[in-house]
Amino acid sequence: MDMDYITQKVIGCAIEVHKILGPGLLESSYESCLAYELCNIGLPIERQTLLPIIYKGNEIYAGYRLDILIPNKVIIELKSVDKIQPIHTAQLITYLKLSGIKTGLLINFNVQKLTSGIKRVSI
Repeated sequence: MDMDYITQKVIGCAIEVHKILGPGLLESSYESCLAYELCNIGLPIERQTLLPIIYKGNEIYAGYRLDILIPNKVIIELKSVDKIQPIHTAQLITYLKLSGIKTGLLINFNVQKLTSGIKRVSI
């Protein structure tokens, strides 16, 4: 699948979730509903996937979890915060580097218009 196609589908599903739920809920609520929508359109996803760091050739599980993963394609990091901060972008970049995946979406649902809360990150 083409990366632009996948990210467009994810953004469309996120907009649908935001239209129905609006801002102000917990991140986990948006995650569950977005996962539902993504499965409904046939995108393969994993939720709360553990992400190890490789240290001296060993996989070390240090508590990193990907909110939603489209395997080998896109990491989706969800937030429900007043404003996306540089640390949120840095978190997604770290996840991309650790996983070897090149594209991620940072989606903040705590906004009036969802398109203002979406950031695509590529490494």
